[in-house]
Amino acid sequence: MTTIDAPQIKLGTAPDSWGVWLPDYHLQTPWHRFLDEVAACGYEWIELGPYGYLPTDPAQLRDELDRRGLRVSGQAVFAAFHREDGFDTALPDARAVAELTSAMGGRYVILLPCLHTDEFGTETEPKELDTDAWKRLVDGNNRMARLLAEEYGCTLVFHSHADSHVESQEQIDRFLADTDPEYVQLCLDTGHVAYGGADNFQIIADHPERIGYIHLKCMDPQVLRRVVEAPLSFAQAVKEGVCVEPPAGVPDMRLISDALHGLDTELFAIVEQDLFPCDPDLPLPIARRTRGHLRACGIGTRMRGVSST
Repeated sequence: MTTIDAPQIKLGTAPDSWGVWLPDYHLQTPWHRFLDEVAACGYEWIELGPYGYLPTDPAQLRDELDRRGLRVSGQAVFAAFHREDGFDTALPDARAVAELTSAMGGRYVILLPCLHTDEFGTETEPKELDTDAWKRLVDGNNRMARLLAEEYGCTLVFHSHADSHVESQEQIDRFLADTDPEYVQLCLDTGHVAYGGADNFQIIADHPERIGYIHLKCMDPQVLRRVVEAPLSFAQAVKEGVCVEPPAGVPDMRLISDALHGLDTELFAIVEQDLFPCDPDLPLPIARRTRGHLRACGIGTRMRGVSST
């Protein structure tokens, strides 16, 4: 009998947890303060956030990261593949993100779908896609995933999202059934899954081979009830405090840790507590507490097991 190290879940964070949603907005945490505070919390891994928030010159960004001992897991990009011009519109942004990500040693491009509501809660598109639009959504993800893999060595991980066309359990299952498993993986955002009424643990159990990346987020059940009753858009719900730090809210991070370790594969788990907009002094103490709690849950520490050989 020998003791072995199990695959690690690498814990990181993102500008989102510092109240950053936009490349440039005067009420957001300045990028240099974000990097300083991430390092002060003890994180090693980060996402780059909205393209243009952090420096986009690779040499400058590398210097800023190296001085703070930080490394890059990936970066997100928005796409509206369900629209007729969706792929062509998204391609320049996706290329820019993939180029910067790969230059920083990152591997993952997190594909965020277009929302059907705006920041004021107004429906800007139909909630359900027709057959042709769904086919464009699927084909766009397949094409983009293949392109990013072949040209940049990056993996596309699709992020189901509140107020998007892939939000519910049924929609997530359908998306995974229809997309190419060789190229398209899932970014399991624990908070957005809970927000959409889906089951994180069922998704992990049903699609273990498709779980390629994790966003860790907790949601306040009381605000979630108001989302349904009011109803509220996701942007409105964030302002109502729907995103909460663990161990408050759902899902339970200890149970999430157990389920992810059961996959027996290395994963990135990036903390994303939506705080836009927020007081710049708010994120740092939350980030410290959150990192401590998640590490106590076994996320970001190397688990040990026993082998019979």
